[in-house]
Amino acid sequence: MTFSELDPRTLTALGTEGALEAAGAPRATADTLSGLSAHPDSRVRARVASHPNTPVEVLGLLAAAFPREVLGNPGLPLMRLARPNLLGVFPAEGVTALLALPETPGWVLDSAARHEDFGVRTALAARQGLSPARVQALAQDAGWQVREAVAKRPDLPEALVRQLAPDDDYDVRKAVAARADLPGDVLRTLVQDGHGIVRASVARRLDLPLDCMLTLATDDDPDVLATLARRVDLPRKVREWLAGNENPLVRAAALQAWRVPAGWLARAKHDADPEVRAALARRPDAGPDLLTRLAADESETVRRAVLERNDLPEEAVLLLARAPEQDIRLHVASAEALAGSVLDLLLTDSDSAVRTVLAVRPDLGSDRLARLAADPDPEVRRAVAYAQTPGEAVLRTLAADPNAGVRRAAAQHAYLPPPLLPTLAADPDDGVRLSVAGREDLPEEVREQLRGDPDGSVRAEAEHGDS
Repeated sequence: MTFSELDPRTLTALGTEGALEAAGAPRATADTLSGLSAHPDSRVRARVASHPNTPVEVLGLLAAAFPREVLGNPGLPLMRLARPNLLGVFPAEGVTALLALPETPGWVLDSAARHEDFGVRTALAARQGLSPARVQALAQDAGWQVREAVAKRPDLPEALVRQLAPDDDYDVRKAVAARADLPGDVLRTLVQDGHGIVRASVARRLDLPLDCMLTLATDDDPDVLATLARRVDLPRKVREWLAGNENPLVRAAALQAWRVPAGWLARAKHDADPEVRAALARRPDAGPDLLTRLAADESETVRRAVLERNDLPEEAVLLLARAPEQDIRLHVASAEALAGSVLDLLLTDSDSAVRTVLAVRPDLGSDRLARLAADPDPEVRRAVAYAQTPGEAVLRTLAADPNAGVRRAAAQHAYLPPPLLPTLAADPDDGVRLSVAGREDLPEEVREQLRGDPDGSVRAEAEHGDS
């Protein structure tokens, strides 16, 4: 049988080498190549993408993964003659992949400019090295995403910058407002833009002129004012006014500047809005006394902001360990390098989940593990059995626990005292005996005892461990 006669339904019977040979056969049919286009081996699919007999629709599907092979396909010129709008049938991701190649020919750029998917035209608009005429055409595209991509081009002529500055879409104007080469008169026009997101983009500019700062300081949009408040180069009066703004979003933003007067920090400690106090907790220069105070804040928002830090004093950690929110206490219980006072406090936590997390800490120590080994909750006691080195006394306690699940966990511990094995091998719970039977360090007399166990699973485990 030749490859040209191969039934596509039998392609799954081909091995990888056979599929590679079939995909490279000069007389491979369109049906065969279509079937091979879904082959799991990428080498096979790459050969299909390079084969002149591969259907256009299949090439379109392969273009995203194999753009060079598709562009180098020797049958592509004839396909273009037969279908002038060849790339119009390609999926958007396939054409975008072709555009990403530095050697993409001009006909692909022309087709991308006419493609109905705005994502393709957007990718084209962001491509380097486009001709001025092509950029000019894309600047008038109906899709705002395309015009936005044009507005972000670093090589955009000033005439197009001015053309896009009053664009109907605010995302396009926002992109213009962020340009480093923005003419001063255009910048001052955008300061007065009708959309806050554009004015906020202006407020972020490192080179924002003083008169623009003063104009934006009278803005009625809290997001614009908050963006302005984060600057460190504001005139003193503007900074002070924003720090006392009636909107907490603005006051909180003012605390995020690199350098803040001491008076602002003192006032923020007593601010009525928790977002402002939370912003204070995030400042890198917040001292131990301030962090301790904020750890006891009445607002959960503030306490969570304090929790984000890794430089908390012991007093602040103790306060968070008493927080009413379970997840905050869980976070503390799993933190590294906890002081002994914090560990002792968490040992008495009312939530068993916190005590369970605590039980598997490697730094808890045998005395604290012994306390948890007597915990009223069996989940906590079982967690102790998973500790790395609980100590012989603790393991003896767990091996005699009234809960079978705890004894099962203890029976698997690597450091279980050997004298406990015969007792656990005679445990009334099948699961405990099964755990013992699975150990590789069983003395022969214990294994022999388990080979005669009344439970078949235990006997099988004992036999398996002996093999």
